[in-house]
Amino acid sequence: MPAIVKSSRRVQIVAWAVASLFVLGFFFNPVGVWTGTILGAWFVGTQKPRRGFLWMFAISFIPSLIFGWRKIPLTGPEQALHYLGWTLLAAVLGVLPFTFHRLVSVRLPGFLSTLPLPLAAVAISALLMALHIGAASVIGPSTFLIFWFAATVVWLWNQESHATEFVFGAGVIAVGGFGLFRHYSDVALPVNLLTGAAFSWICLGVALFLSVWALFRPIKQRTWAERPQTISRLQSPFTHEPLHVVSEQGREALVSSSGERFPIRDGIPVFLKPEDLTGDNGKYNHLYETIGGFYDDTQRVAGAFKGLDRDEYFLAYMRMLEAKPGDLVLETSVGTGLSFKYLPRGVKLSGLDLSPEMLANCQVNLRRWKMEADLYLGNAENLPFADSSFDVVFHVGGISFFNDQAKAIREMIRVAKPGSLLLISDETEEYAKATYEKIPITSSYYKNRQTTVKIPIDLVPHEMQEIHLEMIKGGLFYALTFRKPPAGK
Repeated sequence: MPAIVKSSRRVQIVAWAVASLFVLGFFFNPVGVWTGTILGAWFVGTQKPRRGFLWMFAISFIPSLIFGWRKIPLTGPEQALHYLGWTLLAAVLGVLPFTFHRLVSVRLPGFLSTLPLPLAAVAISALLMALHIGAASVIGPSTFLIFWFAATVVWLWNQESHATEFVFGAGVIAVGGFGLFRHYSDVALPVNLLTGAAFSWICLGVALFLSVWALFRPIKQRTWAERPQTISRLQSPFTHEPLHVVSEQGREALVSSSGERFPIRDGIPVFLKPEDLTGDNGKYNHLYETIGGFYDDTQRVAGAFKGLDRDEYFLAYMRMLEAKPGDLVLETSVGTGLSFKYLPRGVKLSGLDLSPEMLANCQVNLRRWKMEADLYLGNAENLPFADSSFDVVFHVGGISFFNDQAKAIREMIRVAKPGSLLLISDETEEYAKATYEKIPITSSYYKNRQTTVKIPIDLVPHEMQEIHLEMIKGGLFYALTFRKPPAGK
């Protein structure tokens, strides 16, 4: 019996209307100054700082050369190089506010995280004006409001508009809209340069204060030595020996009695070997390393265009789990941790994934949702857990392209406690053809595949009980559940 996930026409209309507004911004500057800043703040926030800076620089510098080539002086090579140098400097300085925001905002609490972008934007704009590569009319409160507007919109998007935060943020958006109006209605009026300079110095001072505060503000993170119960469930995925924590020069690692050593990087134990990233595992891990930063958002936007209620979709299969407060819960191929939101509060979460990028974004999500989980970098075909460690084990997305699906399923069963209900959910071949093969970023990975997506019901060992298959969203997705036999049976 298929699970019904309804589509909403209202959600579709809103999604297409907002998308049209962003498209309009590419052609109509009064809208583009708003939408472009939002896109910049969002994009840099989805990337690692270095990669985000380089991409934003390319997006800024290359078009300026393509569309501004007629401005390049042809009187001599020195003049042309001089022009290109200033254009290069302008592009670098134009990206810096977004990079500064990316580095500092993640270390600031709540609504304070929206301030680095506008503060840096005003300070950099003042520098551009001083170097005579910026217009005086863009300095001052209007610039601050435009960039604060963008930072607030992105913050609200990331918070998924919780009621209190939405009301507070909407007030700032209203102020930002007023600032845009004033900016474009007063362009022809003289600018008080003294006031503009004073405001820029204030913004620079506050930006420096916030950056210093963020740098020295400790981020609370449990050490692995403080998780004895968790450690007791761990074992080497290769020799199956128990593990213990060692700490050297402030860095922790997990070590077995035979000397195997698994480093802990950024709070995540690493259980990978080079051979884990061969075949389909390596191929699709490369995809997730590329799209990991904006994976959640693209899923969310694609669902909105189709009128899909993401909460309703997740609950269509997550409600099948028998998780209750106090249970030990493991998700293999945890990705960015979206499924964790739909589990009862009070469960003890663990997640494993093959992609460092996806796990890094999972950590961001967990901080955003005020949740905790033990995360592991490893291969779902070789889980680093002792037998019968978890009350609930499930997998959402990815198993269709594992090197060894049957082994991954056996591993899920091995680490589940007797009597546990297990869940595997993923897309079908129909969805892969209709979506992944048509999206530019993913099409090269999914077209001309040697293997098709098959529901792995035949790979579930015959001794499992209550094997049940349910189709979701008209057969585009499936949910496969089965129960591990109780002890002694």
